[in-house]
Amino acid sequence: MSWGSEQQRYQGYEGYQGQQEYQGQQEYQGQQGQQGYDYGYGQQPDPYGQGRQPQIPQQYGYGQGYVDHGQVYVTETAPVPVIEPEPAADAAVPTEPSPDAGEPESPAADPAPKAKRTGRDRYFDALRAVALVRVVAYHTFGWAWAGLVFPSMGVMFALAGSLMAKSLERPALKVVKSRMRRLLPPFWFWSFFVVVAMLIHDWMPGWQIVFWIVPVGDPPGNQWGIQAWEILWYLRTYLWFVLMSPLLLKVFRKAPLPVLLLSLAPILVFQYAWQPPSNRFGSGLTDFATFLFCWLVGFAHREGVLQRLKPALVILASLALLAYGGWYTFAHQAEFGTYDLDEVVPVAQTFWSAGFVTLLMYFKAYYDVDFAWLARFKRLDRIVTIFNGRAVTIYLWHEIALVLTVPLIDQFWKVPAFEKWLPLESQWFMFGIGWVLIWVAIPLVGWVEDVAAKKKPKLLP
Repeated sequence: MSWGSEQQRYQGYEGYQGQQEYQGQQEYQGQQGQQGYDYGYGQQPDPYGQGRQPQIPQQYGYGQGYVDHGQVYVTETAPVPVIEPEPAADAAVPTEPSPDAGEPESPAADPAPKAKRTGRDRYFDALRAVALVRVVAYHTFGWAWAGLVFPSMGVMFALAGSLMAKSLERPALKVVKSRMRRLLPPFWFWSFFVVVAMLIHDWMPGWQIVFWIVPVGDPPGNQWGIQAWEILWYLRTYLWFVLMSPLLLKVFRKAPLPVLLLSLAPILVFQYAWQPPSNRFGSGLTDFATFLFCWLVGFAHREGVLQRLKPALVILASLALLAYGGWYTFAHQAEFGTYDLDEVVPVAQTFWSAGFVTLLMYFKAYYDVDFAWLARFKRLDRIVTIFNGRAVTIYLWHEIALVLTVPLIDQFWKVPAFEKWLPLESQWFMFGIGWVLIWVAIPLVGWVEDVAAKKKPKLLP
């Protein structure tokens, strides 16, 4: 979703809306012809080709907004973003090696690469870090091409699916409880500040506030706080997959390839035969169908299904999926006014992400890539470690960090030296300030992830 033209001004946490010209020293215009940080709070296209309807836009979604007793909701059904919030190894069992590290090796056999000795798979870790960076970049610049270059949410669901299949070697109930325990406390900590802020700004929730406790449905909120809470579609979809994974894995093991291929059917049904209702259930169902293939590709990687396939077959199938997703996106560009995968119907996102993550996971499975070479670059390796140890924190707090950059940069304009020497109008400057605030949040609130994982709290993982 794009933040529109260069005439849109940043209005702080009030939603960054409007088409007014931002005058004087407070003008943040962006580059000529480039999408700005206003990635859309105007009209959202009808996801199933039934005409445009005015509704609240969504960060990654293709669902329709809806209003219930004065509460504003958003039903997203597509990917952005940001991020598999589950760390790669199950912290509830500290001695368990990473799902992708293979059998532990003796120190003599592999003395150097840090990734091997710690049991981490740096290929997965690196993909998750890139996905998080891409999410923050998209929410800053609103690049329509970002989802085509790297569909972050599809990648993160695939990684999560692989790790979930590994964890389900243990009792299913224990695994599900562990996943929820590690995700919910950071969410509760974050939501306390968001909910209190919305209450101060004239928001009064009804019984739907229960979704702020367990977000199996879209939590309610008001327009004032939409930029903060609209990203919660990912947590809701992730919880759906976690709860359904014991059953999904059993079905998948009975006929892996047929089940994998059939996982594309639900989104086609929603596109061409039956449209889910425009409510919490319909939104969750569409999101679930959109990324079901990606989650099951993670199963296929963990179960060794991908390794047994011939490269030519996988490459041809992946290219076919990418071709259909890309064709649908650009063929309907005039209808939706963009080729942004996050703003067209879910079927485009589904097929493009499916082809993309299949290639990534097959590359990992067939060539046994582990990115252990990252250990030779200590600073980069350290950054990747922090990103994975604080994935939930980065995803939840990055939008608030970006919101706070606006009033902060406003203050910079009041300092003559800053006005003269700093690129205050540049979105890249906003991007940089946003990351500074994210890095402040990591030690400030990231320790909640350690508590949730039953670890000793640390400022940095």
